[in-house]
Amino acid sequence: MEKFTTLIDTAVPLDSENVDTDQIIPARFLKATDKAGFGENLFRDWRFKKDGSQNEDFILNDPRYKGSILVAGNNFGCGSSREHAAWAIKAYGFKAVVSSYFADIFKGNALNNGVLPVQVSPEFLEKLFTAINSDPSQEIKIDLEKQQIEISGSEICEGFDIDPYKKTCLINGYDDIDFLVSKLDSIKKFEEKNAAKKHPATQM
Repeated sequence: MEKFTTLIDTAVPLDSENVDTDQIIPARFLKATDKAGFGENLFRDWRFKKDGSQNEDFILNDPRYKGSILVAGNNFGCGSSREHAAWAIKAYGFKAVVSSYFADIFKGNALNNGVLPVQVSPEFLEKLFTAINSDPSQEIKIDLEKQQIEISGSEICEGFDIDPYKKTCLINGYDDIDFLVSKLDSIKKFEEKNAAKKHPATQM
């Protein structure tokens, strides 16, 4: 996975609550067995009308808003446990999603796929929406090492929580296997130390 340390970018404001995984990636697109092409169908039923034309009223089709940060309303990623939702968000180009609450399974799936879910207070989320809607070029800074998110050029910032293990994986670009491989030397030393304790050299 790509390393994640500090992200500074513009954001797309999806000011809708209770966005579930079926809205993120509709069930009819779940037949694929790999991650290719999922970004094309992110929010498919909101981005496009039934005749296949773009829904100009949907925020992802608004040319004013671009960037790798998705700012969403409360309770993002609720509904089914499909990992495909995280695949679609990642494939579309989003590196982080900000909300005042995430469904636990979605949060885990996002972290496992290199997407950082940043949970903030409702008050801070409202400030984000206000800033982005007022100026689509407004940048947001997310510092994973400091666990802090801020509206660039202002003093408006807030800390966020993340599982220490997942933080280590994101900063180093590890998946679970990569993390284990990175610990091989420590594992070998531990095994050698224990083996020495169980089978001490015979004293003459």
